[in-house]
This record gives sequence, C-alpha cells and structure tokens, in this order.
Amino acid sequence: MNDKRIRNIPALSEADMEKLAESRVLIAGCGGLGGNVTEHFARLGVGHLIVVDGDDFEESNLNRQILCLSDNIGQSKAAAAASRVKLIDPDIEVRAVNEYITKENAAALMADADIVIDALDSISARLMLEDAAVEAGLYIVHGGINGWEMQAMLVPPGSGLMHSLYEGLEEDAIKTSLAMTPAACASIQVSLAVSHICGRSPELEGKLITGSLRDMHFDVLDMGLE
Repeated sequence: MNDKRIRNIPALSEADMEKLAESRVLIAGCGGLGGNVTEHFARLGVGHLIVVDGDDFEESNLNRQILCLSDNIGQSKAAAAASRVKLIDPDIEVRAVNEYITKENAAALMADADIVIDALDSISARLMLEDAAVEAGLYIVHGGINGWEMQAMLVPPGSGLMHSLYEGLEEDAIKTSLAMTPAACASIQVSLAVSHICGRSPELEGKLITGSLRDMHFDVLDMGLE
C-alpha cells in the first residue's frame, strides 16, 4: 500500500482502495460543497475526477468555499479544483470543465463517470441532473445546504427521489451558508459515495439524511424507495 493512503487502512480495505483508485467521479459544482467534496476525494485516493463549474470566484465566496482564496478572486472554480487535486496527488487524473452542467452537455460529461455528486445550488439544475443521470444509469449523491442546515441522499437512477424532494418548490429568496455547513454536508456526501463505490451500504439508498449544526439534531428519513 502506498504510504499516501496507509492511514485509510483498515477503515477501508485494500480491495476498497483499489475500487476507489479505479472509480470515476463527476462533481457537478465546485463551490462550497464541491470544493470540500473534491478535497476529500483527492485525499482518499479516488483515481479519476471530473470537476464541472462555469463560475468564477468572487469575494462573497470567501466565507465558506475552501477553494476560494484572496488571490484567486475572479478565477475559474473548476480550474482551482483541478489545481488543488494536483497539489494533493499529482497521480490523480483530473479533468476541469469550465462550464455549467446543462441539459445539453450532461450526457457527454456523464459518459465518463461512475457516479455523480450533486453540489449544485438551484432546484432546476438538480432536477436536470437527475433526469440526465437516469438516462446515463448513474447514481447521484445529493447534497444541499442553507445556513446551519444540511441534507444529503444517495439517489438510485430512475427513483425520482430528487423530483419528489424538490419539484414544485420555490428557490430560496435569500441564500446563506456558514463555513462549517458545506464542509459537514460534503463529508456525508463523500461517505455515501465511498460506501456505494465499495459496495458497503446498499441500505443507505433512498435515505434522506438531514441535520442542523445549530442544535446538532440529525435524522435519517426513509423516502419510500421500493
């Protein structure tokens, strides 16, 4: 076992590590959630990452986005994510896509992926992502944050769980997030993804994990997956 990953053992087996090294993860969004997700995957040893975001950093991102620094304001979030991965482990294959994921490009982006991470920040984008993942036959790991609150879920293709969760809802008029909320939510998302990739926890599928960092109350809700 490479010394870079030795502390993953025995929490992860060598067989698990091989699966992670061979896996291809698409991260849709490189902001608060996506930046932390990218960091975790790179340190765990996921071998292939596709980081997708058409946005550039602005000063308002500094309060919560781990990839945003005072000297990269105005620069590409996707490029920053790829650069961070290479600083952690130059052996990881990372592809930066400086575009928003859309109905038009989602199929091509998902063609190279084994699983999709939802680190988006709008309802319409999430519903589009689920539709595209159905066509691609891919699982999504959903994550959402607002202020102190978070939620995450492993979404099987064709389940329609994100549509059940979001369809008909209005976008939040005011979006707010604290530094620790995306970090905590991203940790849960990555844990769900790793469990799925390694075939460890099929019972987690379709369970909505909700939590509040304000009062440290967490629930796991069964979304009725059959």
